[in-house]
Amino acid sequence: MAKKGNRVQVILECTEHKNTGMPGTSRYITTKNRKNTPDRMELKKFNAVLKKYTVHKEIK
Repeated sequence: MAKKGNRVQVILECTEHKNTGMPGTSRYITTKNRKNTPDRMELKKFNAVLKKYTVHKEIK
């Protein structure tokens, strides 16, 4: 039987791209440890459509 851990998969979505109204979205899938980071994650990732680094926030 597999052991349950604290590591979960999360989706990060670009906040700037969402506000521009341009078609498509910039999303990344990553994992996080629920025990160490109970809050929602915020990372700077590259947005290919806008061609710059933007803040990506965790979505549910």
